[in-house]
Amino acid sequence: TGGHTTEILRLLSCLSESYSPRHYIFADSDKMSEAKICSFEQKRAETFSNSQFTLDRIPRSREVRQSWTSSVVTTLYSMLYSLPLTYKLKPDLVLCNGPGTCVPVCISALLLRLLGIKRAIIVYVESICRVETLSLSGKILYYFSDYFIVQWPNLKEKYPKSVYLGRIV
Repeated sequence: TGGHTTEILRLLSCLSESYSPRHYIFADSDKMSEAKICSFEQKRAETFSNSQFTLDRIPRSREVRQSWTSSVVTTLYSMLYSLPLTYKLKPDLVLCNGPGTCVPVCISALLLRLLGIKRAIIVYVESICRVETLSLSGKILYYFSDYFIVQWPNLKEKYPKSVYLGRIV
């Protein structure tokens, strides 16, 4: 919500117009992201006339401080929504940065790949605020992403598969 959305929009502002259409997926309980995304896309349309995007909501996979046990159930519930959505969209690239909502979407993209339906490249960018340890989403997606980007050298040392590019958001 909020911070993750701001970070992902900063990343998207660097992408060319060839990354279109863009499909935003966020938690159904997220009240701020839709307005931020629409504002970002409105400004982007001033530069790129063919700017296309969609907004989709899925159930939140995990609330802050939610127990591990109940998180499994809510994440599976979120998967029920993200799998048909990911199948419908068939993305070339899944770019995400940490909210729990990204986990079921990335797992859905991975399932499409394993089933031979569509190979989406999964790029995970750990939040700038994660200096010493990975977020829970990062700990999960470290093993499944094609590119795992960290923004602090300490994390690169701890997680050798990661790519350190410095501060990118």
